[in-house]
Amino acid sequence: MDTIVDMLRANAAARPNDIALVEVNPERHENRHITWRDYDLVETTDEQPFRREISWAVFDEKANRFANLLLSRGVHRGDKIAILLYNCIEWLPIYFGILKTGATVVPLNFRYSADEIEYCLAKADVDILVFGPEFIGRVEDIVPRVQAGRLLFFVGDDCPTWAEPYYELAALCSSSDPNVAFDRDDEAAIYFSSGTTGFPKAILHKHESLAQAAEMEQAHHGQTADDVFLCIPPLYHTGACMHWMGSLLAGGRGVLLRGVSPKTILQTVSDERCTIVWLLVPWAQDILVAIEQGTVTLSDYDLDQWRLMHIGAQPVPKSLVERWLAVFPGHAYDTNYGLSESMGPGCVHLGVENVAHVGAIGVPGYRWECRIAGADGSDVAPGEVGELCVRGPGLMECYYKDPAATAETLVDGWLHTGDMARQDEDGFYWLVDRKKDVIIMGGENLYPVQIEDYLMGHPGIKDVAVIGLPDERLGEVAAAVVEVKPDWEDKLGEEELRTFCLGLPRYKRPRRFIFAEVPRNPTGKIEKPRLREQYGTKSLVDYENRR
Repeated sequence: MDTIVDMLRANAAARPNDIALVEVNPERHENRHITWRDYDLVETTDEQPFRREISWAVFDEKANRFANLLLSRGVHRGDKIAILLYNCIEWLPIYFGILKTGATVVPLNFRYSADEIEYCLAKADVDILVFGPEFIGRVEDIVPRVQAGRLLFFVGDDCPTWAEPYYELAALCSSSDPNVAFDRDDEAAIYFSSGTTGFPKAILHKHESLAQAAEMEQAHHGQTADDVFLCIPPLYHTGACMHWMGSLLAGGRGVLLRGVSPKTILQTVSDERCTIVWLLVPWAQDILVAIEQGTVTLSDYDLDQWRLMHIGAQPVPKSLVERWLAVFPGHAYDTNYGLSESMGPGCVHLGVENVAHVGAIGVPGYRWECRIAGADGSDVAPGEVGELCVRGPGLMECYYKDPAATAETLVDGWLHTGDMARQDEDGFYWLVDRKKDVIIMGGENLYPVQIEDYLMGHPGIKDVAVIGLPDERLGEVAAAVVEVKPDWEDKLGEEELRTFCLGLPRYKRPRRFIFAEVPRNPTGKIEKPRLREQYGTKSLVDYENRR
């Protein structure tokens, strides 16, 4: 069966001149030192975003050149090569070039500090680091400790003296495919967990996981060569890269956008004729707020070709989807659930045909199985809350060099996700909360996601996070961190929220309200450990921000 490398080869052969990737970067500044070299470049003015594009033939050629560069440096199967880049048109050719050598690719979070980069390089046994100009300072800080035994390739102009220039060296290498033999049972990638529940774990996947992601995404969303997929989230995360894999399988165009403002997203959808857009909850919220406040006007954009909007990476408030479909009634909608351990989203998905079940995360995805396990590991009765477990061909091989964590998470072939869920009478799965985020108040379990979903029904709330805070009498109480929409800042206070929450059962009503920004990581997940650290050690009086 084909690997994703075979899929790239097939596109280069069947449609060599079709555009494969487009980079749109409205954030580009004149002092951004990058040598674009022989990439197709579309000239822009100061009023237009910077834009580049490459064909499938050029994509494959760039991957081949980097693969041959790596092979010339002695890279072989089992070596680990890390990528530390912002989304750009080089990212995916470098990714595929690594895979073409039979080595293992290790994408790194571009928000990592120098210490975290050093930790991940050591944890994953990385032999080579490929990095961009934005990371010179962070990498330079750790060069004395990480350079020994490692190669450092710099993707940009003005290469530091302690690294090697990717562009110059790759240009000298053959563009012919090295044709290194490997199959779907070989190791392919190490992804790091998002770290929302602790320091990131190194997750090892085989080529089977990558190919499964491509086949599953295409099965779920029906991509064709005529579709244009807009990719905004960071490519180091499985969610963004694996959703794009459906376009790889179908031979459709992918657009990499740097920028998340409503105007930037809508303008790019319009200009690039995007048909499929994957959004995170905050970006969808921002678009709706901008439309409601009149800061963007939909008639300014050509959006008729946009056929599918889907969201993943986090629980999606039902009220958000209802608002979205009221504004965009012609859109198909899908919700995708997944983890880095399941090679990204899709092991559970709503399905575009199941919009009537919005609120559920859905049913088992293509070639996946699901079950709900109780504390003793046995299946719970329908409707009861337990831990969501999944099994399928996209399952991780292990936590790299962590057999204890692997044994705790992979049990009898099932991945224990750490997410609490239930299954309804129609077979749909409903996410209740993270196992570690459950609040135990006076012996009663509170599931923050349920409270957050209710609060998002208030027209003045832009975003909300519910966390447990210490209480001498009850052990924990629920506190809601509320981010208010700009036009409600002078109107929405604690008294109104308490009145609004009368619609909840008494035990589910938040005992505290904190008016502040809700922090989210690059993949859209609420950073609840950060919130608990920020507010959990203070006295109740200190964080009672009353209005």
